[in-house]
Amino acid sequence: MRRPLPSLTGLRAFEAFARAGSMTGAAAELNITHGAVSRQVRALETRLGARLVVGPRHDLRLTDAGRRLAAALGMAFDQIRAALPGAEAEHELVVSCLGTLAMKWLIPRLPAFLDRHPALRLRIIESHAPADFSQGGIHAAIRILGERPPEGVAAVPFMDHHHGPVLSPERWRACNGALAEVLKLPRLHSETFRPAWSEWARHAGVDLPPSVEDREFEHNSYMLVAATAGLGAAVAPWAFAAPDIEAGRLVAPFGFRRFDARYVLLHPARTQNGAVQALADWLREAGAQTPLPPPPLAVT
Repeated sequence: MRRPLPSLTGLRAFEAFARAGSMTGAAAELNITHGAVSRQVRALETRLGARLVVGPRHDLRLTDAGRRLAAALGMAFDQIRAALPGAEAEHELVVSCLGTLAMKWLIPRLPAFLDRHPALRLRIIESHAPADFSQGGIHAAIRILGERPPEGVAAVPFMDHHHGPVLSPERWRACNGALAEVLKLPRLHSETFRPAWSEWARHAGVDLPPSVEDREFEHNSYMLVAATAGLGAAVAPWAFAAPDIEAGRLVAPFGFRRFDARYVLLHPARTQNGAVQALADWLREAGAQTPLPPPPLAVT
């Protein structure tokens, strides 16, 4: 039975535009002119009777119909590529990950995963924004999730999420083991999760007094460096702070509280991608092998 599909050339041009974000980027990838990409996308819109792209030429963006088609084409082309003879030897897996988690937890463990899959080319990109698979630029995303995933997205939990106050050993000694003294220190914050202190206090049953001083940093990694430098106390995830605690650069005198959210691997629900499945299996294993947070110190 004949499939009433549009031109494959037009579909490729549109998918490349959606992934690259510009006609110029798509043209460079497909080795054709900017004008040729534009004509193919317009022809596809005419064939479908729907607008896929709107906006001025220098700021084109996808319509809702365009986003749906781009997501479907990205999955379809990935599946075609995976089915090609020899594809296993050149397959690339692009994973979006929280920056500090990638730095402190994921990347130090990656040799074990890549040793199992030596033919896989793995690319890690940093983002803490909601995972968006509609553009086709990523195959999976690692996030902290406390609710159901978005429609059409599957979530594979692989590790619990614990938070707790951390500070330098020197700062802790100056506090003489007293929580009240720690709460008088400057409070360090990351822009990626501003309510960390209040959330920890709620889980720990602590009445959090107003801060004496707040110091804010763009990323958790910056915040942790500030804590090791003695700039104040921070509430940080165990997965982020563990290397500094194990090295003696930070202490966690009150231990860590388990949050409702978990670390998850997100991917399009209807995509069958062997590399994503392999990563999910390994993440579950690595999460299970990650040591639990240490117990609280003797505090007053």
